Amino acid sequence: MKLAILDDYQGVALKLADWSVLPDDVEITVFDRHLGGPDQVVAALADFELVCLMRERTIMSANVIAKLPKLKLLVTTGMRNASVDDEAAVQQGVTFCGTGGRGNGTAELTWGLILALARHIPAEHAAMREGGWQTTIGTALEDKTLGLLGLGKLGSAVAKVGAAFGMNMIAWSQNLTDEKAAEQGVRRVDKAALLSDSDILSIHVVLSERSRGLIGAPELAAMKDTALLVNTSRGPIVDQGALVEALQGGQIAGAGLDVYDVEPLPADHPLRKAPNVVLTPHLGYVTDLTYDAFYGQTVDTVKNFLAGTPVRVIAAP
Repeated sequence: MKLAILDDYQGVALKLADWSVLPDDVEITVFDRHLGGPDQVVAALADFELVCLMRERTIMSANVIAKLPKLKLLVTTGMRNASVDDEAAVQQGVTFCGTGGRGNGTAELTWGLILALARHIPAEHAAMREGGWQTTIGTALEDKTLGLLGLGKLGSAVAKVGAAFGMNMIAWSQNLTDEKAAEQGVRRVDKAALLSDSDILSIHVVLSERSRGLIGAPELAAMKDTALLVNTSRGPIVDQGALVEALQGGQIAGAGLDVYDVEPLPADHPLRKAPNVVLTPHLGYVTDLTYDAFYGQTVDTVKNFLAGTPVRVIAAP
């Protein structure tokens, strides 16, 4: 059997897990670059029975899956992957499995972006490289208002750090209750107050049809012109065209982004040249702890599937 490991950008997949436990007749191919669009994906994977995905990097649509008749198993890191059409996989007789994870990398990166923006760390670093010294005045976080769009696992983890910084914390989402917010030491507000009162607005909701475009031009216009927007959730939750215009027009003071509508972000995307942004390439989950769990459990999942005892099944024929 032929096994493909996709989007191993750092070239670490074979180092972080013991793939030798798989049967000797499993031939492994690692793709260390994004394959591209549907036609490129189909051309690259036509001969593979087993495909291991890093979550939400390569799109496995119904159209792509239909053109991969040899495919028997899809394994995604994590137990949810919006880039895979699991119904199409099942209809074609493909088993779709996942892995667990480990660590709190996305919440940690959220604070990296917040601090980088508030204290102008990238700009000061660049100035130091050029021989400069103290070119900006930072924004203190104490007594500022941290607004959380979503207060689930990640939003709650971010709130704990906000409390340590002495921030006032507010939150809103469609399903958030006063009781749930209070449990996290956060005050629930309506969406209008979240937008108008937040000095820092951090996004922690799952991408869905009702959250797509949740922050658009009207919402950005309702924010303070001194406010910072941070998105480590999913790119389409924010209207990126409206965000670029808001940054260019000074409607908000800055944005820290780890996620984008199209990933990898095209080299000529206007966000790359927008003012007052800190950009990272979807690094939230890219940590040693998480990768160890992802790749180790990917091997375990493949091994069990080949033994006829699939584990961590998301969908199956």
